[in-house]
Amino acid sequence: MKAVIFDLDGVICFTDRYHYLAWKEMADEIGVYFDETINNRLRGVSRMASLEIILEKASGEYSQKEKEALAEKKNAIYVKLLDRMSISDLSDDVKRTLEELRKRGYLLAIGSSSKNTKKILAKIGLGDFFDAISDGTNITRSKPDPEVFLKAAEMLSVTPQEALVVEDALAGIDAAVSGGFSSAGIGEAATHEKVTYRIEKLSDLLGILQGK
Repeated sequence: MKAVIFDLDGVICFTDRYHYLAWKEMADEIGVYFDETINNRLRGVSRMASLEIILEKASGEYSQKEKEALAEKKNAIYVKLLDRMSISDLSDDVKRTLEELRKRGYLLAIGSSSKNTKKILAKIGLGDFFDAISDGTNITRSKPDPEVFLKAAEMLSVTPQEALVVEDALAGIDAAVSGGFSSAGIGEAATHEKVTYRIEKLSDLLGILQGK
């Protein structure tokens, strides 16, 4: 094992609440019902795919241009909310784990569907930390398609068999399996029947990767 590829939201930091608030504000403006249960279906899903899920509750039809405008509105709200983030949003457990993996010589990358990955990393003090960032700005297919992880591996010059994917979403584990990666699941992802390792906190990776 030469590399570790991390999902961002729910693994390195937690921005779920900001996503929820942004989608909620957008949905309220167009009179579409949206709650935490629906929001849970959006985890690990691209922006446009998330919008399609939300619009299942809409009474009318929206053109592609209107959908794109709604997605941009949500993102503008979300980006503004991200300004609230700071280094305090990086937990000690995550920070220590990343630093130890770096000391052990592992290549480290982010594999996230978010188009705001670089901004989030900068806000939490990890702007220049990772060896590669594969995110929503350089992929065309979101999870469960493995493209985001395959691109990260390519950037690191490793094969899928040489990299471990760390995920908190079921769709992320599906993507890892489809791409030929071993996986470590935290939170909901730990319940996936095909996950390779189940972890409760990020530092559990240090034991898993001992000697690998």
